[in-house]
Amino acid sequence: MRYLSRLFGVFLMMSLFSSVSQAVEKLYLLTENYPPFNMSIEDKNFARESGIDGVSVEIVKEIMKRSNIQYSMTLRSPWSRIYKMALEKNNYGLFSTALTDERKPLFKWVGPLVANDLIVLKKAGSTLQVDSLEDLKKYRVGGYKGDISSEYLKSRGIPVIEAALDKHNAEKLEAGRIDLWASSRFSAPFISEAAGLPQAVPVYTYTSVDFYLALNRNVSDDVVTLMQSTLDLMKREGKVTELTENYL
Repeated sequence: MRYLSRLFGVFLMMSLFSSVSQAVEKLYLLTENYPPFNMSIEDKNFARESGIDGVSVEIVKEIMKRSNIQYSMTLRSPWSRIYKMALEKNNYGLFSTALTDERKPLFKWVGPLVANDLIVLKKAGSTLQVDSLEDLKKYRVGGYKGDISSEYLKSRGIPVIEAALDKHNAEKLEAGRIDLWASSRFSAPFISEAAGLPQAVPVYTYTSVDFYLALNRNVSDDVVTLMQSTLDLMKREGKVTELTENYL
């Protein structure tokens, strides 16, 4: 049965390759520094191609390689800028981004690539306690502008003091300018370490999200289907698990 499943997958992929071979689109994929999902190897705010790594980056590169679709990959900031570019420019896409009800009709989606826990963190030594979202209203919460961690809290009536870069929140937390930092369980340790700051302490997990590759609406359905089928095959083969375990 497993052999037949793999054989069917091969035939499906060959059919999809054939359907896009006459008009392969070059995709322009954008990302940002959001370790360990996507990050500049040299910890800069601009990088291209081999200068970018991370778990989502490796998964996306493998999708593109197997799908035989031409692409370029650029890391830059801020998130709001690359989000707008992917929304407005033909053949553009961005990752890692959460699929929300608001965003769903705006893009075409490939994923999920990887899961992520959204948390709030406190400064080491702080006695603050958080047992619910309602508790967050008592504190100054810092978050990354445009990120799902901030958007989720704001949509539920939690005021968020937003920063243009997430490392600024780590700095503000250490300096006592905010009480809590809304971030990611996997990203926060990388961000603090890169900024040369003590590790913040996770205090409350408020949700979990799946991260996707979001593509401009003009990207053809055949290309999106090919990429999704490639990712699905990678999961069945255990390739996504292999890549994920290198980082998380």
